Amino acid sequence: MVKKLKIFIFCVCFSLTAWTHAQQGLLMGEHGKASIKSEAPLELIKAESNTLRGAIDPASKSFAFTIRINSFEGFNSEIQQTHFLENYLEQKKYPQATFKGKFIEDIPFDTPGTYSVRAKGNLEIHGIAKERIIRGTLTLSQGSARIQTHFLVPVADHGIIIPKIVMQKIAEEIDVDIDIEFMEGKAQ
Repeated sequence: MVKKLKIFIFCVCFSLTAWTHAQQGLLMGEHGKASIKSEAPLELIKAESNTLRGAIDPASKSFAFTIRINSFEGFNSEIQQTHFLENYLEQKKYPQATFKGKFIEDIPFDTPGTYSVRAKGNLEIHGIAKERIIRGTLTLSQGSARIQTHFLVPVADHGIIIPKIVMQKIAEEIDVDIDIEFMEGKAQ
């Protein structure tokens, strides 16, 4: 009985140690910033959110982020915000946008520095996922990383319908900027 108890304790300790080491490799980020801009002939729409969350798994070269659509603020007016978030992005039906992919380049995650990177994966907005290659800058420090990127999102690619009456007020492509810092093994 004592021998079985010792084996059980050893197995539990070994499992916890292995799980802890597996978690340490992950880089987690919360409170990242996402900015969107629609520059159309008759109207400029700008908004941002500080609720971007993400993760990097250096071992598998995986990278992902997600953001709640209703977290965007800073529109020119309340009615502009309502139209953009509720009528076009349909935030109640599609509450978040996500990207899940892998870095194309081999990145020396154990070497501090700044690297130009590309991540290939699926960007899902408005319930429609499209394969994208997102280019950005990855800055690595001891136990942390930061990704900054800029890309365009064609609204038609994600089934976002802009009525003809407001086509001069919303751009066909939305500028997106992402800036998120990651910490090793835990969210910030």
